[in-house]
Amino acid sequence: MKEHEFTLILTTEPDEDESDRLYGIFNDGTISTIVGVPQISFHREALSLEEAIRSAMADVKSAGFKIARVEIEPETVEQHS
Repeated sequence: MKEHEFTLILTTEPDEDESDRLYGIFNDGTISTIVGVPQISFHREALSLEEAIRSAMADVKSAGFKIARVEIEPETVEQHS
């Protein structure tokens, strides 16, 4: 398996109790708010980037959060020639 890096941008900022609940669901993400944007940066092991993103989204949604978008750094996406 490969480790994939990506960020889920949330629609609302988790409070302390909600953050604790999220950290109880996953241990491969870091919750932060940068310039007023609530987000979770993940380093998730999975067979594919898509699988990693889908599983992280399911974890976050199971805690009752909505995801505005997914952000991926260009260098993390494999280039196929």
